[in-house]
This record gives sequence, structure tokens and C-alpha cells, in this order.
Amino acid sequence: MSDTSILLMICGVSAVSLLPRMLPVALLSRWEFPRLLQKWLSFVAPAVLGGLAALSVLAPQGYINFRPHNLYIWAAIPTFIIAVKYRSLFYTLLAGIITMAVLYNFAGI
Repeated sequence: MSDTSILLMICGVSAVSLLPRMLPVALLSRWEFPRLLQKWLSFVAPAVLGGLAALSVLAPQGYINFRPHNLYIWAAIPTFIIAVKYRSLFYTLLAGIITMAVLYNFAGI
């Protein structure tokens, strides 16, 4: 491949990556959405994150696993409690990391 074709490919990939992100912001930033739509849209990101987290906890090997030896479920319980109680990303991550470290080293599974 020549240098020109590589440069064109980089520019094309950049445009394809940036346009779907920038166009909605550029076009829709001028309008004020109705209050009900704003409220509904505020739940989209937490719902997606919750779905991804649930999938990671309940199906770590690609299939749903509710068995007691699923360490991710055991680690999710104290992590969720800390997240609800303190509402701090730092404490939530710390609780999850410490819980997984303890489970991996002392669970014997």
C-alpha cells in the first residue's frame, strides 16, 4: 500500500467514526426536547450499563450461571450494597476489587 492510500484510509475511518457521533449533537443541540422525553432519555444510559453489568455477573462464561460457585454473583452483592449506601464510584470499585481479590484467593473454587 502506498502512503497516500494509507492516509486516505485513516481519514475515511476517522470520518466514519466521528460523523455518527457529531451529527446528532450538531443537529439536535439547537432544540429543546419536551420534559417527558428528557426524563425518559435520562434512564437510557443507566439501563444500558445495568444490562451490561448483569450480563457480566450472571453469564461470565457466555451462559447464565446461578450456581453458588459463580464468584461474580458473590462479589456483586457487597459491591451493590456499597454502591447504594455511599453512591460513590470510588467506594464501589474498591469494594468490588477487594471482594473479588478475597474470593479468588480464599474461596478455593
